[in-house]
Amino acid sequence: MSDRLRVAMVAACPFPWPRGTPIRIERIADAVARRGHAVHVVTYHLGEPAAGPYTVHRIRDVSAYRRTAPGPTLRKLFQLDPMVAGLLRRLHHEIGFHVVHAHHYEGLLVASHAVRDAPIVYDAHTLLTSELPTYPLHMPRRWVRALSPWLDRHLPRRADRVIAVSEIIANALSSAGATPPERLHVIQNGVEWQRFAADGAAAPDGRTVIFTGNLAPYQGVDFMLEAFARLYARRPDARLLIVTDSAFEPFEALTRRLGVRAAVGVRRAAFAEQPALLAGATAAINPRIRCDGIPQKLLNYMAAGMPIASFESSAGPLRHEVTGLRVPDGDTAAMAGALERLLTDRALARSLGDAAREQARREFSWDQVACRVEQVYRLAIQELQKVSGER
Repeated sequence: MSDRLRVAMVAACPFPWPRGTPIRIERIADAVARRGHAVHVVTYHLGEPAAGPYTVHRIRDVSAYRRTAPGPTLRKLFQLDPMVAGLLRRLHHEIGFHVVHAHHYEGLLVASHAVRDAPIVYDAHTLLTSELPTYPLHMPRRWVRALSPWLDRHLPRRADRVIAVSEIIANALSSAGATPPERLHVIQNGVEWQRFAADGAAAPDGRTVIFTGNLAPYQGVDFMLEAFARLYARRPDARLLIVTDSAFEPFEALTRRLGVRAAVGVRRAAFAEQPALLAGATAAINPRIRCDGIPQKLLNYMAAGMPIASFESSAGPLRHEVTGLRVPDGDTAAMAGALERLLTDRALARSLGDAAREQARREFSWDQVACRVEQVYRLAIQELQKVSGER
């Protein structure tokens, strides 16, 4: 086995793109390539310009498809993903990949249909049991709730090794018999904490709560707006800044009904602009009420030194009253109270933000992630070589 590996990374999504799954793929591709390996990202026709030391291979342009929001669609499953599989198959014939790193379930389906003679490492970003029912799939919800755990149990068996982004996902997959424990590895997300220094940025304004990310149903945007309305009733100077590439129209009626539309700002901003926007806000909110992994936004908030209020089930590494404030899932009154504390008690906010940034610097570097990913690659390759040698 060569020290320099040829790695195919399957991104069945827009790439690069400023949200959780594409960010994890981009950062791992970048960090693994910087360790001296040849990384080829095989992806959709959609995405921002790529600037990393890896090669991006895109399917041909599908002019009628410009959707960048997360979640499955029939067009993705039956047109785009088969196109990615065909492209991966051709590239493997030309390049001869040592290993295929497939992200999320669609990436795993693509890889398992395209490659037979190279090991597949499946990167489990989430569980379909919790995520799939949040999307409008145009089928009875009871069917979705029955199908999701079946997919979680059976699809990972197509991979030679499985990487889970959290202990929650790893335990769920192991308990379901989706993969043997000895082939399961937990490798959490990282964060480029240096990017969030925001030198020269405006000081916090003392009144703005910020949210960054897409507005998919699982994000808990309704809870966020309801919590902000409670805060606004007590602090009429409070403002909510939503930084997103998603359309805000589905939430216009709710903000007007809650009487907070004038206090809610919506801004589209490139990832490079986020550090300055975070630095100018006073507190960050993570309103997701269920998350099997660690939301990338949470790590970004920590790296930026933001005082954070988060619902319990998506708070990940946050330590209550040490690196952030954790509140019970869906309790919008408690969330409003936590945000009010962060806006009012500047000493507490500063202490939490500083501790969060230090934790991000100490525990969540992408180079550490890449080192562990490379180890998984080599285990998968050695295992396949051993099996081939015994035949």
